[in-house]
Amino acid sequence: MEKTKKINLLSAFKTIIWPRRRLVFIGLILIIFSRLAGLALPLASKYLLDDIIPSKDVEKLKLLIGGVIVAIALQAITSFLLTRILSVQAQYLISELRIQVQKKVLSLPISFFDNQKSGALVSRIMSDVEGVRNLIGTGLVQLIGGTFTAIISLILLLRISVWMTVFVLVPVAVFGVVALKAFKYIRPIFKKRAKINAQVKGRLTETLAGVRVIKGFNAEKKENATFEEGALRLFENVKKSLTATALMTSSSTFLLGLATTGIMGIGGYKIMHDTLTTGEFISFTLLLGFMIAPIVQMSNIGSQITDALAGLDRTEELMNEISEDNLPHRNIELEEISGTLVFDNVSFSYQEEEKEVLHNISFEATLGSVTALVGSSGSGKSTIAGLTASFLNPTSGLITIDGVNLSKVKLNTYRNRLGVVLQDEFLFEGTIRENIVFANENASEEAVLKAVSSAYVNEFTDRFEDGLETLIGERGVKLSGGQRQRIAIARAILADPKILILDEATSNLDTESESLIQKSLENLMEGRTTLVIAHRLSTIKKANQILVIEQGSIAESGNHEELIEKEGRYYNLYTLQAKI
Repeated sequence: MEKTKKINLLSAFKTIIWPRRRLVFIGLILIIFSRLAGLALPLASKYLLDDIIPSKDVEKLKLLIGGVIVAIALQAITSFLLTRILSVQAQYLISELRIQVQKKVLSLPISFFDNQKSGALVSRIMSDVEGVRNLIGTGLVQLIGGTFTAIISLILLLRISVWMTVFVLVPVAVFGVVALKAFKYIRPIFKKRAKINAQVKGRLTETLAGVRVIKGFNAEKKENATFEEGALRLFENVKKSLTATALMTSSSTFLLGLATTGIMGIGGYKIMHDTLTTGEFISFTLLLGFMIAPIVQMSNIGSQITDALAGLDRTEELMNEISEDNLPHRNIELEEISGTLVFDNVSFSYQEEEKEVLHNISFEATLGSVTALVGSSGSGKSTIAGLTASFLNPTSGLITIDGVNLSKVKLNTYRNRLGVVLQDEFLFEGTIRENIVFANENASEEAVLKAVSSAYVNEFTDRFEDGLETLIGERGVKLSGGQRQRIAIARAILADPKILILDEATSNLDTESESLIQKSLENLMEGRTTLVIAHRLSTIKKANQILVIEQGSIAESGNHEELIEKEGRYYNLYTLQAKI
């Protein structure tokens, strides 16, 4: 994939800010009113000291106090409205981006997930987009508002004293140069921090999911050490950014403090020589604060915007991944299928490995037939199943469904006719019913109960107080392996697929449950093209064809009786299991 261009403020403006220009414009109007109202106090101070107090005009004093109170009230109201309008919009945008990124992630091919940690992806979906609040929220508007305030204050300062203002601008300019260099240094640190954070969260997610394995092998110390190493890497990254931030803060304190001290000297000298009034000096000092405060604030906001752009960089990288269904050659929509599956000289190798794992696989599975894949572990059975489910694409050769090249088919039109029951079936946290209807949320109650009965799920749910509404915990942790497997089979029955892939669907069942499920599977497989990965060879005696896969090739093929008669590899595997 091409290296993603960095997101800059201009591209962020075009894609994020400009579409919401009306709200941002309202925010700018509000902040201008807020900042203008804030200038009332320093301007009123000059008028108070130079005009009202010397003339002892009580009526003007009342008007001045009233005007200042109105200005303060206006400042408070505009500040509230600013936060209410833009902060809410920023949070909505964050939610919107999270939804878009999550949709994108689920559209990516299985190969993408094989190289990613689920916890890291959670971090990228949930955390990387959060910084956008500083682009559409109060951050950017305050940056612009701060610039506006600083410019107005600068004009007013020049009117009071050009020489004093020029004296202030020198350290301010030096601080600006330091801040710009610091931002350039910080951005890659922020980007790397997001990556480290995702890695640490990913490992933590795995640790919590595998807590039984960890405790079973007394490996708490090992996991603690792994997490500690990640947490310390995160700390080192944060320490680097804090150094740059501290440099900006300390330089601003010194340079601006130096300017303020100089103003005290120059102002005091001018007052003593009657070239500056006390009111003008007080007004200048207050206006100086109004000019400097936004500049210091801009350094903090600049850090936030830099962080936001770094997060958007990572989000953009994810959004630039190619979705599996957006490939230009996938343009065929399947209307209805009968379910004839053909592998024609199919070979496959993973991209990161040059060695082929499948070599010239050819077979045909017709409607209503059962094709069983047997062989030693790592022989390539699951890869064939992955190719059938279109989780993988062949390196060479052709896979067709009803004569249509599967690599050119829009995947959603194929997979909605596909049913998969895996050996280690995944169940979602929730109720038994929610997991069964996951495959078909519009199924009638009659269809749900039929699936429950066919998979013998009711054999154990009838004993539960809440029946199908029983909560099963994360990944179905409250159920036995056999119970989880039967729920998975009920889910497949309810999906009513044309193509069915069973990865040893009875492997987690006891003998009694296996006999029950075997009957329901026979009903499920009727009229469907079924591919079975078999470890217990006793379960596939009735298969129409059995493919013995060894080292990525078909070593033998035929039905049970034919292969037993050959006394080859299948015969050896079957007799060995029979002895066991």
